[in-house]
Amino acid sequence: MISDFFLALLLALIQGLTEFLPISSSAHLLFPSLLFGVQDFGIAFDISVHAGTLAAVIYFFKKDIQGLLQAWNPLTSYRNKDDFSLGLNLLIATLPIVVIGLLASDGVESRSSNIDSIAWANLVFAGLLYGVFKFSSQSKSLSELTLFAALIIGCFQALAVFPGASRSGMAITGALIIGLNLKDTSKFAFLLSIPTILGALVLMLAKGAYSIALSDMLIMLTGFIGSALIAFFTIKSFLKFVEKIGMTPFVLYRVALGLVLLLI
Repeated sequence: MISDFFLALLLALIQGLTEFLPISSSAHLLFPSLLFGVQDFGIAFDISVHAGTLAAVIYFFKKDIQGLLQAWNPLTSYRNKDDFSLGLNLLIATLPIVVIGLLASDGVESRSSNIDSIAWANLVFAGLLYGVFKFSSQSKSLSELTLFAALIIGCFQALAVFPGASRSGMAITGALIIGLNLKDTSKFAFLLSIPTILGALVLMLAKGAYSIALSDMLIMLTGFIGSALIAFFTIKSFLKFVEKIGMTPFVLYRVALGLVLLLI
């Protein structure tokens, strides 16, 4: 029987890697139960690993976040126009997934165990990402992003409520469709994850994860630290190499993953 500590590390590794790569976290979270016949640790552990990935992305982009906060501070005498615009675009891009998440969360969760639907979602959205990556202009920068373009990105990200779609993958797909260059596409997708993960944490807390036994604290701490460390180095590596490798390796991986899930 797999130990709780090892399972916590494995789930933290999966969460830290897949939260920010365009490869679908829900598909990978199937494998512990399929391989070892075990379930996760429930909503309290989910909160801890999501909090870990949130801490990682906030720390990595701390300078950008400081700029956003300063630009939106009503008491400051100087506001950077680009930072203010970026903050407004992030706000607009967050709205669709908030609305969809509130309206459809119960219906989507009921489908989360359907392996075939997750497999097909991987195949379909991987094909979409590949087509967009190959044919998009990738000529715009973040400073050229309009509110309507941000809304389009947000609508694509909202499709991530369906298991297998990949939040990061859908946000990147939407950003490429409106012509954002690959580096700024990745940065915007990562920054957009901050309010999205925050919203997910609020929903989890609203479902009643208030009482935590002391015996579970070590498991939760393992999940938090593990997911935070893995997520930080995932973000760092992705931004460093994405312009060199593009989206094709992730597309091929998702196609292979989808086919494997269909064969199970």
